[in-house]
Amino acid sequence: MTNKTALVTGAGAGIGRACALRLAQDGIAIGVLDLNLESCQAVVAEIEAEGGKAIALQASIADRAQVTAAADTLRAAFGPITIVVNNAGISNFIPFEELTDDDWDIMFEINTKGTFIVTQVVLPDMKAASWGRIINISSSSAQTGSIEQVHYSASKGAVISMTRSLAQAVGPYGITVNNIPPGAVMNTIMSEANKHRFKMPMETLTKMIPVGRTGVPEDIANACAWLASEASSYVTGQTIGVNGGRVVS
Repeated sequence: MTNKTALVTGAGAGIGRACALRLAQDGIAIGVLDLNLESCQAVVAEIEAEGGKAIALQASIADRAQVTAAADTLRAAFGPITIVVNNAGISNFIPFEELTDDDWDIMFEINTKGTFIVTQVVLPDMKAASWGRIINISSSSAQTGSIEQVHYSASKGAVISMTRSLAQAVGPYGITVNNIPPGAVMNTIMSEANKHRFKMPMETLTKMIPVGRTGVPEDIANACAWLASEASSYVTGQTIGVNGGRVVS
């Protein structure tokens, strides 16, 4: 995978950071994109300390001009972008009756439209190379539903549907599109912030997961690395559940 360039969104912490670090281990140059530039710079320093190549990029994924500028900066540094990890997103808990139009709109603006914008901006590089990997981070809540997260689950469900359709559209160009819906990955920023909203103690939740533990960001990153590799070239349009057995197919 040497000489490949990846853009990882929401890469300043949590799952995004883990994905950026893991892909860098495979010799991929990384665009570390996040709203928080300082957190991006810290991840870049980690990658460079291990001998990898990375650049910090600040942008809102819902702003096409910012995403385009960030992508241009990444291309200038490391060349065409042929791997994208659409990880950036937001999450919260709001009872359905209390949801406002603004609550609904911002959830889809970031989680769904942001994924669309980032993918559309980098897709020309992949088509030109006749090779590409689009990896969307969705959510197991989109598969099971989640109390007080109707808007969030719906936005991530749209990402799963987007994955299926886009895989069919771009497959002839040598591009694969897959999504990973994480299960209970508890030491990410979003999960830690919302831990108190779960309807059961964490010990009870852990006992309900077949493998007997909650996930860590590296679990998602390992799956991401496989989907970014040549080894997954015949896998597209798929939902690769990394959830300890919380959701089975």
